[in-house]
Amino acid sequence: MTLRRYTRIRNMLLKRQFDLTILAEDVYKPHNLSAMLRTCDAVGIAKAHAVNPTGGVPTYNETSGSAHKWVELAVHDSLDSALTTLRSGGMKVYAAHLSQEAVDYRDVGYTEPTCILFGNERDGVSAAAAAEADAHISIPMLGMVESLNVSVAAAVILFEAQRQRRAAGQYHEPQLTDSNLNEHIFKLLYPREAADLKARGLPYPDLNNADLA
Repeated sequence: MTLRRYTRIRNMLLKRQFDLTILAEDVYKPHNLSAMLRTCDAVGIAKAHAVNPTGGVPTYNETSGSAHKWVELAVHDSLDSALTTLRSGGMKVYAAHLSQEAVDYRDVGYTEPTCILFGNERDGVSAAAAAEADAHISIPMLGMVESLNVSVAAAVILFEAQRQRRAAGQYHEPQLTDSNLNEHIFKLLYPREAADLKARGLPYPDLNNADLA
């Protein structure tokens, strides 16, 4: 580990927004999920969520630019379990869903704990997910098509969330304690060693005392 790499990862984590996330409801095309994770990394999201009823971890492709290494993906086997997890963290859930009740995505406040829910490529947000959302948001379309590709829509909305949070100064207010910061850095730098230590119930070493060159 070099001092440059340690510093870069540390600075990235200090700006991570642990109370901003997405939920991909059965997004089944790897390039779309990969692109969504890449956008999550770009706007400072630490953890994303996905509903995959078939089980297992969705695959990725080169579109991610290795973003899946930096953004944790929690895969849920049902919409109910995903929403329960998100609600337990105090998240408001906004569904990117074209409905009579939908409001312009720029008219929603993203500075509070927020999850943005996106539906799959074929059917969009399911009726069950739309019913559970706190509100529906949409991107105004001035042409002939009704909607954007799901990964493009995610980028548009998430960068609006980033804009609002930057204006509110939230990227200058680290959400991690020193001990949690050390834990996250160690897991990113040494994933195998971190998994082994966790399995053995042992603490992670303090990287502040590491010999960095």
